[in-house]
Amino acid sequence: MFCAQQQLKNLLKKCEAKGVKVNQLKCVREFLKEHDDDYCKPKKRIYFKVILIISLLIYAVTYYYGHLRTEHCSLLMPQAMRYAFRPPENCEFCKQVKHMERVRDISVEEFTERYAYSGRPVIVEDATKNWTALEKFNYWYFRDIYNEAKNKEKVIDCQFLPYNTGFRHLYEALDMPAERVEFYKAKERGESPEPWYFGWSNCNGETAEEFREHYGRPYFLPELSESSPIDWFFMGTEGLGAQMHVDNVRLPSWQAQLAGSKRWLLAPPPECYFHCSSFEALVEKGDISEYEIESEN
Repeated sequence: MFCAQQQLKNLLKKCEAKGVKVNQLKCVREFLKEHDDDYCKPKKRIYFKVILIISLLIYAVTYYYGHLRTEHCSLLMPQAMRYAFRPPENCEFCKQVKHMERVRDISVEEFTERYAYSGRPVIVEDATKNWTALEKFNYWYFRDIYNEAKNKEKVIDCQFLPYNTGFRHLYEALDMPAERVEFYKAKERGESPEPWYFGWSNCNGETAEEFREHYGRPYFLPELSESSPIDWFFMGTEGLGAQMHVDNVRLPSWQAQLAGSKRWLLAPPPECYFHCSSFEALVEKGDISEYEIESEN
């Protein structure tokens, strides 16, 4: 019944206007008098509920886009716990892997047949020969680009890996004194500079567009091979690096060495220690290393 009290009132007025005696409807008048304060309350309650639900939805959406998507997690699962509860690997993928092969001028078909989705890591020596990043990218270049970025908050929100440097975010890492940045020159002068190494994801579209002008998709990757829309950069000196870890990545991973050299220690996951081998690999400037095994450092 929708606002029945009001309808009854209107009916009584019509009866009085036409001279109809309503004494026999005294009980109706008493009912209306007793419940006059409750006039149309069901309708009012519905309006209140609708407004409340809409307000909560607006607040939830605003909180998600304004806070949760721009803030780091308040509580992170410890790394050891993440490793402990990951699903075990099938060790067949690494039983025949004993070292990293080096190749040049490899076709897409050959790469697909020998390495793609096989679990065999490989170093391709000539895949960056047309990249300007080899000469362009360095600490000072990144510092200048990020200092000129318009949306610095977005840059800070991108994932940052300080390792053992103590830096809190990328802008702090790009604000080192020149003496520390020029680590090797300081060593040549007989000084003892502090080493540094850090990495970050380039999730800011403004800087990503600038950086990708200087490198591209490696020529040997299959056309249908997927890759992440977010690129990662790692930079540092000798003496520091990433600890042994498991990279649980959904897509194939490749890394280009744009300056200097880097030693990699590749090891199977713990459940495969007795089935697969550990080994080292040295990547030099211009090399691209492609990994699809699950553990790397």
